[in-house]
Amino acid sequence: MDKYYLTTPIYYVNAQPHVGHVYTTVAADVLARWERFLGKEVFFLTGADEHGSKVAAAADQAGLSPQELVDQTVQRYLDLWKLLEIKFDRFIRTTEAEHQKIIQSIFSALQRNGDIYPGVYEGHYCVPCERYLAPAEGIDCADCGRPTEKLSEETYFFRLSRYQERLKEHFVKNPEFIQPERIRDEVTNMLSDPLPDLSLTRRCRWGVPLPEGVAGSGLTIYVWFDALLNYLSGVNYNPLSPAETDQGKLFQRFWPPDVQLVGKDIIRFHHIIWPAILMALNLPLPKKVFGHGWWLSGNEKMSKSKGNVVEPFDFCSRYGSEALRYFLLAEVPFGMDGNFTEDAFRKRYNSDLANDLGNLIHRFNHLIRTNFGGKVPAPQDGGILARKTTGLLPALTQKMENLDFFGFLETLREVVSTGNHYLDEEAPWRKGPNSGPALYNLTETSRILSIYLEPVLPRTAALIRRQLGLMDLPTGKEALTWGLTKPGTIVTKAPPLFPRIK
Repeated sequence: MDKYYLTTPIYYVNAQPHVGHVYTTVAADVLARWERFLGKEVFFLTGADEHGSKVAAAADQAGLSPQELVDQTVQRYLDLWKLLEIKFDRFIRTTEAEHQKIIQSIFSALQRNGDIYPGVYEGHYCVPCERYLAPAEGIDCADCGRPTEKLSEETYFFRLSRYQERLKEHFVKNPEFIQPERIRDEVTNMLSDPLPDLSLTRRCRWGVPLPEGVAGSGLTIYVWFDALLNYLSGVNYNPLSPAETDQGKLFQRFWPPDVQLVGKDIIRFHHIIWPAILMALNLPLPKKVFGHGWWLSGNEKMSKSKGNVVEPFDFCSRYGSEALRYFLLAEVPFGMDGNFTEDAFRKRYNSDLANDLGNLIHRFNHLIRTNFGGKVPAPQDGGILARKTTGLLPALTQKMENLDFFGFLETLREVVSTGNHYLDEEAPWRKGPNSGPALYNLTETSRILSIYLEPVLPRTAALIRRQLGLMDLPTGKEALTWGLTKPGTIVTKAPPLFPRIK
């Protein structure tokens, strides 16, 4: 069986989850579900980034210990992922003892290889971003725009500069590694100047301690080094004995990642620092690292300080979690920025989900119940609906491979639109000789459509099959054959899938 290893970033838990976290995680969940549908063995990793000075500061402000704060916030993430039907295989936390041991062992391995060395950092440091600035960046943080502090302190450096040319070569030979193309251009620009070595330690009370025997009083391992290596510890990588235990076999089975999803604001860490670390460890690099766009509010990036964050629990309680999953992937292409407004959300909900998909299912379900005693009529020729519905798998698979969720859903919207036009043209409410076969064709179209939609709308897909009495039929690739719905199947009355929002 083919494998598929998929990751999201692990989310920083100094604040509550927002729609940006939901965006990446829903996209990953859809990919994971699709690859499982194709028959692959999937390992979907997500989790929480729990160390660093910002977490410690947030804990102090809340009157909690750092561990108490992260435990509370992590539970909010877990509650949200349950609400949104996120079906991950592992949720990793950087406060796990085993993760911290692996980080320390990797640190030691790189130190033995000469890729980590002691030195003194002198320059400007951004406290909120926990980031040292390169000399060419000036004195204000390029990420957040805040003034920085000038520091001179002992640290341990990673020899990032050693891997600059190898990174360039890899990107030329493997253009699919950096996605989408506009991100590739940004990364190429980052490599046009010499890469400075990376400081891997901080004076922070809340972090992974240095390995035993490594000098450095008061130093902990840099939170980004800690966080990036979750992709290794999440599949039980051990640099000392990676394949000697059953746990180590997980790494052997799934490494390297097939797709890693990240926001475009962290591409430097994931497209430069992360592959350089893997090169230093002599490990294969991920096949694809995709930097997606942001959801904006009022054409500005969402941030807690600006007060323009979309609260996902609130949206789910008012409109349903399926509607939020759908909107995030249907509104704009995945690599681009989008402007999140409630008006746009309601318009997309009413147009695609209430008027088109929900209304289609409701209309022909009603006709079967009122005109055919609630039993699916006998079929004849599948006609345009059979031609439109079957044979979509190669095109939809290609769109998923390209992370074109927008195009994937656009293709399925065309099927829904064809179904609605077919219903209007055949007018089975007139009880003509074709009314029974027409209703069968609509039932069969909806069955196949529910299979294609399930990665995006898992609950809705199950509800469609339940309403149409199709729960006992298969839902894998073998179920895409036309004609599996049995005449006489009992359909049931049910409320609209997506009640229209006024």
